[in-house]
Amino acid sequence: MPELPEVETVKKALAPWLTGRKVRRAGRVDAPEGPKYRGLERAAGQRIEAVTRLGKFIVMPLSGGDELVVHLGMTGVLTGEEPRDHVRVLVELEGRSQSRLWFRDPRRFGRFVCLGPGEREHLPTLARIGPEPLSDAFAVGAFAAALGKTRVAVKAALLGQRVVAGVGNIYADEALFRARIHPETPSSALARGRVAKLHAAIREVLSEAVADGGTTLRDYRQVDGSRGEHAERLMVYGRDGAPCPVCGRALVRTVIGQRGTTFCAHCQRR
Repeated sequence: MPELPEVETVKKALAPWLTGRKVRRAGRVDAPEGPKYRGLERAAGQRIEAVTRLGKFIVMPLSGGDELVVHLGMTGVLTGEEPRDHVRVLVELEGRSQSRLWFRDPRRFGRFVCLGPGEREHLPTLARIGPEPLSDAFAVGAFAAALGKTRVAVKAALLGQRVVAGVGNIYADEALFRARIHPETPSSALARGRVAKLHAAIREVLSEAVADGGTTLRDYRQVDGSRGEHAERLMVYGRDGAPCPVCGRALVRTVIGQRGTTFCAHCQRR
């Protein structure tokens, strides 16, 4: 599933193209009615004021006070080229060049909605999202305080989006490995020094992945169709059974919060 680096890459590509453009029409294509595509018709006639990102969400404030919100899910792709299949949403823009934005999503786990003021509660994860990890709002003290309030496994806490936004399965595994923290460690059991190492590791991993255009393992594509290049730099994610890049022992896999988790039992001791 696309995480912060992938969504940031998509946002950067969309911003110069969409900012300031007026929406002629927006609506479902091959998609059923329902909450995943709610309110799209309201975007018509409004101008896209900006293209921003909150965690794993792309948020486009509109001139009339509404906002277009996109979550790519597992297989969602935003593109200016008409896809051959699995088109869920089409946004038509005024102007002659690149006048259509398509949302392709084969597995339909993504969302593309138009929300009015105060309607973010329809997306609980967005409404209660934590601080952006690459911003000044992500401070070590606040991060330690948030982790200290729960005994859930630190891997599960990172995935929950409340202690920090945008970190998913890939980058949680990578950051915990760099910080040498066992992913099943209760969050509240982490000493301040360990939290500081994890804080730094999260920033490092995400910054490197953004610079690489994200990680393409299977479905993720940038707006122009190209792949993210960070997969070659992953140290542990998806590499169970391979030698640890630090100690050489075989990496192991477990399941935490219903998500596959890869780590080194030697380097990341309990």
